[in-house]
Amino acid sequence: MTQQDKLLAKILRGTSDANIPFDSLCQLLQTLGFDERIRGSHHIFSKDDIEEILNLQPKQGKAKAYQVKQVRNLILKYRLGN
Repeated sequence: MTQQDKLLAKILRGTSDANIPFDSLCQLLQTLGFDERIRGSHHIFSKDDIEEILNLQPKQGKAKAYQVKQVRNLILKYRLGN
């Protein structure tokens, strides 16, 4: 099991949303096919066949809990990943 798979499983479990490293979350989204655009501290992710746009910001090196929840909901809605 790769690091990306472990991170995806951790996100989908939803037990530690406040403890997800921001850089790892960005890498996961890029692996899932999202395009990243950076404006200051905002990392904006979009994908052609997905309506929603993710706007993520780091907080002391971690992803914000509510933003991890948004990512989880998007992964489940569009059945991304394995």
